[in-house]
Amino acid sequence: MATDKELSDFLEHVERRAFKQAVYAVRKDESALDIVQDAMIKLAEKYGDKPAAELPMLFQRILQNTILDYFRREKVRSTWVTLFSSMSRAGDEHEDFDVLDSYEAEQGSQASESSADQVERMQILDLIDAEVQKLPARQREAFLMRYWQDMDVAETAEAMGCSEGSVKTHCSRATHALAESLKAKGINL
Repeated sequence: MATDKELSDFLEHVERRAFKQAVYAVRKDESALDIVQDAMIKLAEKYGDKPAAELPMLFQRILQNTILDYFRREKVRSTWVTLFSSMSRAGDEHEDFDVLDSYEAEQGSQASESSADQVERMQILDLIDAEVQKLPARQREAFLMRYWQDMDVAETAEAMGCSEGSVKTHCSRATHALAESLKAKGINL
C-alpha cells in the first residue's frame, strides 16, 4: 500500500513526462495539462491504496484512457457543432454563410495542415511504427522506454533488468538501425 508521500513523490516524478506525452498526443498544451491533471486525480482517488510498485503501470493506463476520452469528447463536440451550424433560420440575413469559409485553423495545428500533408504525415508515422516493430525485442524495449516514455538510462536499466551500458548499447543499435531503414525509404528525420 503506497503512503501519501510515496504517491505524492510518484506524481511529482511522472508529471513532466506525462505532460510531454499528452502534448504529443493532443497537440494542445491546455488540453494536455487537463488530461494529466485528470489522470493524476483518478490515480489518487481510485488507486491510491495500491502498492507503490504498481503505480507506474496503473498511471500509464489511466493516462492513455484519459487521452482516448479526450478524443471521444472532441469527436462528439465536433459532430454537434457541425449539426447545429448547418441549421439556418428562415429569413436569416446570411443564408449563404458557411462556417468553413470563415474558419481559420490555429497555426501549427493539425487542422491547419492540408489533406495531403496529413496523409503524408500519417504514412511516415506508419512507416516509422513498422520499422520500430521490426527491431529486436530488447532494442525496441530500450528505445521506447528511453525516447517515447522519456525514461532516463538508470530507470530503463532497472525496468529491463540489465546494466546501464546494455541500455545504451540497445538504444544506439536501435537508433542506427532505424535511421538506416528509414533513410533507405527516403525519410530523413
